Amino acid sequence: MGLTSTANTVSKLSDLAEKLYKRVEAIRKRVEGMSETVGDTNERVERLEGELAEQRALVEALAAESGVDVEATLEELDDPGADVETDDAEA
Repeated sequence: MGLTSTANTVSKLSDLAEKLYKRVEAIRKRVEGMSETVGDTNERVERLEGELAEQRALVEALAAESGVDVEATLEELDDPGADVETDDAEA
């Protein structure tokens, strides 16, 4: 009976080890996939940041040609309360 019990225990441990191995492999594959996705996302973000900088430079150049004070305009956008006060004073 001792050998049967030991054989059953070894069989259960073997099954458990196989299940754990499959889980670890699945997790490893998911991590690799996420790592690739993160790399792709970083590349996209860098490209978009470059495009945004180009667009900003173009808009600032057009604004300067049109006589628009870019800094003042940006300050107005940063302080939305300034517009509300002006609207209340007009009403």
